[in-house]
Amino acid sequence: MVDGKIHVGIGFATGRTSFQNVLRSYIFHLRESRFLESAGVALSLFVAFDPTYMNTARADYENIESSVRQVFHTIRIIGPDDMEASKRALGDSGVIDGREMPHCFGNGYAAQRNIVVFEAMRSHVDYLIFLDDDEYPMAVTKSGDGALWSGQHVIESHTKYLQFADITNGYHCGYISPMPSIEFDAIVDEPTFKNFVESMSSDVLSWDSVLQVIQNGGVTYADKEVLIRKSPLLVEEENNAKFITGGNLGLNLTNTAKVLPFYNPPGARGEDSFLSTCLHRHTVKRIPTYTFHDGFSMYGTLLNGVLPTDLHNVSFYDSGAVIQRFYRACIGWVRYKPLYTYITRQADYQAIMEDTMARLQRAIPRVCAYFNNYDFENVLLELKKYHGQVEQHAQDFEQAKRIWEKLKGALS
Repeated sequence: MVDGKIHVGIGFATGRTSFQNVLRSYIFHLRESRFLESAGVALSLFVAFDPTYMNTARADYENIESSVRQVFHTIRIIGPDDMEASKRALGDSGVIDGREMPHCFGNGYAAQRNIVVFEAMRSHVDYLIFLDDDEYPMAVTKSGDGALWSGQHVIESHTKYLQFADITNGYHCGYISPMPSIEFDAIVDEPTFKNFVESMSSDVLSWDSVLQVIQNGGVTYADKEVLIRKSPLLVEEENNAKFITGGNLGLNLTNTAKVLPFYNPPGARGEDSFLSTCLHRHTVKRIPTYTFHDGFSMYGTLLNGVLPTDLHNVSFYDSGAVIQRFYRACIGWVRYKPLYTYITRQADYQAIMEDTMARLQRAIPRVCAYFNNYDFENVLLELKKYHGQVEQHAQDFEQAKRIWEKLKGALS
């Protein structure tokens, strides 16, 4: 609490300066709803940035326009130098030892998210809401040949439902998958591509969902029933995990015992998926609030009020960049599949990995020929590499949890 108000934090883990436009849009929504005043909320901002992602500088994140800046109680902009300084301070104070210092906040996106959570707890934030820098507070549904748009009160909804949950997670629409439309042919038919996709599948990737995206030209539309329902659903545990996503995500920080770290293997993603595996005793709610994912960076003008009446189909034939995005996603999926499978289905782990490698071995030559891109051979190589390191990564994950408990202890 801050001066008797609920203290809500907005968190970004980003490397894009476009987060400024997204942030501005959320602030406009808050002003329109007068939520901060009516609900007695103090708002703070926490941005962990990676300047190497798009060759940016600290000023790109710090130069927040005054009309937006004045809304916040606290603003923390955290770069790599700040993170290293925090590690040194924690080491000097004896919270962590020298061996733990390199692993203090983790690596990659997990490290960015963890430093945001740590700084939010240090600032006595009650609820922290992670927003993605390419997701906008709106939903799109399909009606006949057109697209219908509706504004979404994302921060308001998370704040409301976090009072009775440990974690809240909203829905996503738009271009949420790197999977555009594909024309099956004699080189890659549907069974071959299904084999390729299912070999990389985990909590976020299934053939049914992929096929639907392909048929919709790469677009996922909001479910009208969710928008009408106006009430949350309890996320049940499935395969030893309660599925959450990293954006449109709320964390209740009032009970620090239930605040857990993000983790990803080096060079991989899946930090939200690994957190999902730790939520057995957590109350997780799926709240009826959407964000629109602009995954191909085609609709930045949405934030300026330009609402298209139809959404573009995205095809692999559009550009080499579309194929590269899909390729990078495949690498990301297979890098975290071994550890995720090891944690959630340990008894069947070896059989699952053997089947995965066999299916990839059959599918990859055809996928390479279809795209005329032999980089896809790296998908199997990366899977084998991370399979070989899975026990080390499992130990690293456990170490991350132990270090996290020390960090929380330093705040009490």
